[in-house]
Amino acid sequence: MSSLLDGAESERMPLAPYYADFETHYWHSADLGFWKLERQQTFQEPGYDSWEAFARGDWAESLRLLEAGREELTQRHRKARQHGFMPRRIRVVEEPLTPYMQWELHALRVRAESGGPIHVIDADKVVTYESDGPLPEIYTLGSQVMYEAVYDEQGILEAARKYVDRDVILRCQSFIQELYQAGEPLLDWFEEHVAHLPPPLART
Repeated sequence: MSSLLDGAESERMPLAPYYADFETHYWHSADLGFWKLERQQTFQEPGYDSWEAFARGDWAESLRLLEAGREELTQRHRKARQHGFMPRRIRVVEEPLTPYMQWELHALRVRAESGGPIHVIDADKVVTYESDGPLPEIYTLGSQVMYEAVYDEQGILEAARKYVDRDVILRCQSFIQELYQAGEPLLDWFEEHVAHLPPPLART
């Protein structure tokens, strides 16, 4: 949905300054909260221990590592609530699931159970917004800043675009919230669509 971002000015940020900038703004998101839209069905996440285990074919270890991170996520979500907001995500899903999506949905389940509400929405329900291409990977932090994730051809995060135009941020936040409300709680969806699946055979 290019109309969301068409003509909007942004600053392309390398990863190190982006991570620092994100962490600063994240804790000041109370006016509108944190809203994230995730669309792509396959990524690579080198450096994330659970993904690394998944990528080398060790499904049991991958799930164990997700569980090992549960307490850290719980503490982060608790801190967000203390700062006056709750992080919310809407995840677009296509079935049959890619191996990556099967792994990510397990990761998102832990995140949701740790206090970060997540909804999922079928890709068929967003197709009307994608005449100009897939929806962007965007996330709003209150009304002050929004980032768009930039990935390379292998699906590895290489940079982020930062937007500070309040009108653009409010428009995108409203759109993400609309999709979230049209979606289904992840934990309910997971039990029907993911829990019974065997470990994925492919690695990415």
